[in-house]
Amino acid sequence: MVKKNSLIISKENKNTGSVEFQITSFTKKIRALVPHFELHKKDYSSQRGLRKILEKRRRLLSYLKKKNVLGYQRLISKLDIRESDSQ
Repeated sequence: MVKKNSLIISKENKNTGSVEFQITSFTKKIRALVPHFELHKKDYSSQRGLRKILEKRRRLLSYLKKKNVLGYQRLISKLDIRESDSQ
């Protein structure tokens, strides 16, 4: 219960609707799912969910790159993710 409350408190201070926050949140979810797939290689429904999260993150990164190139570059370096080759 304490962990849940601390999560809520941390979200109150941040703009959870911002593109940067959403991309960061999706990246954390993706990194949490990777060890799961090392153990459960045939969990196809979770793989589908991962693909949906990856696609959402890709679209948000594309939007951020169009609107704020400097913010995009800072975010991908902070999160240590590769820059998209598309567009």
